[in-house]
Amino acid sequence: MTLEQFKAVWQKAQAAIEANEKHFSELDAATGGDGDHGTAIVAAIHAINHAEGDDFPTLLAGMAEKLEEEASGSTSSLYGAWFEGMADAAPKGATALDADQLADLFQGGFEEICAVTRARQGDKTMMDALQPATEALVAAKGEGEAAMFAAAAKAARAGSDATAQLQAKFGRAKNLGERSIGAIDAGSASMATVFEAFVG
Repeated sequence: MTLEQFKAVWQKAQAAIEANEKHFSELDAATGGDGDHGTAIVAAIHAINHAEGDDFPTLLAGMAEKLEEEASGSTSSLYGAWFEGMADAAPKGATALDADQLADLFQGGFEEICAVTRARQGDKTMMDALQPATEALVAAKGEGEAAMFAAAAKAARAGSDATAQLQAKFGRAKNLGERSIGAIDAGSASMATVFEAFVG
């Protein structure tokens, strides 16, 4: 994957996120949140796409910085950690990444998020999409880039859909207890949409 292809993916993701803004906010409200996840993730992805950089480490670090400067809230903080972890894992000066390097990139991003939140798969958060997506992507690295992202997108969407049967353990949704069961977690849904942008 080249740097320009990576940038193009995030433009594609922005279009998909914007198209689903209302849906994400409705999911957020249904699980006891503020009903503003759609607004928050749109703001975050706009900030991400304002970043500049001539190589992967610089661009990814810039994405984290833009999130801090132009967006706020837990969504932006978690995505910022994701990109910081990716930036640290990216080879210095790299403008293209092979399958192994992409796997390291996403693993590094996932590990950084794990360092800043106690949430894991099963807690009805964005981690229900990110964790299985990362695991699937890394497991498929021997099959090449296309297979990696196809596996990640499939795992992310399945993980997100499964949150409908989960009781929330983090955020405002936690206060609903068993009443949080029945709706898909908004953060996991938007994260799955992001991974789907890497396909095709």
